[in-house]
Amino acid sequence: MAIAKAERLMNLALCLLGTRRPLSKRELRDSIEAYVETFRSGGGAAGSDDSFNRMFERDKDDLRELGLVIETVESLDGEIGYLARRDSNRLPPITLDAEEAAALGLAAKVWQQARLAGAASGALQKLRAAGLPEDVDPYEAHGALEPRIPVHEAAFEPLMLACRDRRPVMFDYRKATAARPEPRHVEPWALECWRGHWYLAGHDRDRGAERVFRLSRITGRVRSRGTGFTVPVPDVVTVRETVASWAGETADRSARIRLRTDAGYPLRAKATAVRELGDGWDELEIPYGHGLDAWLVEFGPDVVVLEPAELRADVVDRLRAVAKG
Repeated sequence: MAIAKAERLMNLALCLLGTRRPLSKRELRDSIEAYVETFRSGGGAAGSDDSFNRMFERDKDDLRELGLVIETVESLDGEIGYLARRDSNRLPPITLDAEEAAALGLAAKVWQQARLAGAASGALQKLRAAGLPEDVDPYEAHGALEPRIPVHEAAFEPLMLACRDRRPVMFDYRKATAARPEPRHVEPWALECWRGHWYLAGHDRDRGAERVFRLSRITGRVRSRGTGFTVPVPDVVTVRETVASWAGETADRSARIRLRTDAGYPLRAKATAVRELGDGWDELEIPYGHGLDAWLVEFGPDVVVLEPAELRADVVDRLRAVAKG
């Protein structure tokens, strides 16, 4: 129904914008297929005419709420007509200074997905017309390296579309502590990139709670599971904050670990102190918070937890669970 109404509104807007004279309700009813079908379904009777009038008035009000300026004009014979003059519905000229145009140029060129390459190219052309000179390189203007948002996971595109269309999905997901993937039924809310990895936030129907999933752990194909969400989408979806808590970003304690030399760069980047032990090992002091055990497990035999004892026990339990699987 939403798609049919959007198409009907678009057709009405095009008719009103494309005419050079006011069009009467009768002319609009005979020109727009959805109105024609409404009139035919009632056999052309007075009841169907009333249905058309109600539909037309609602559509006209909706277009006005969207910002379309629709004029009501009365002819000499008293007939009412409607039109939307182009000069009344034209956007003001876009004026951009060099910095604004360069920033928008960066935004348009950052995406690497083939599906959006055409749209990005068209956006750049419009930016050129709006004030970005041909000889201005947006990267040089900002003195920055070319930004990239790489997407290697096959699950990204179907999940992006599912988030957009508010469509539940099903996929197989392998946790860091599990040897085999398990099926998940999710109402997807948002995708976000954090430190080079993509994450999906959504409502996990099986667990009845909000969950965040790392796309690289999704195996197989993402399948649609009908339509309609069972819970409202939050106004703010805190993907990065959730993932950061897993990695101990909000920690108020410290842990000591042994890490193989030249391994575990993300752990080294977080370390507050590093000491060489020799024999291919270093000792690191890192922030300790909720979820750190799951993160350390990902580094496998390159990490040994020294303290605290509860963290060491949690990591050992997780590794045993993987081994048993």
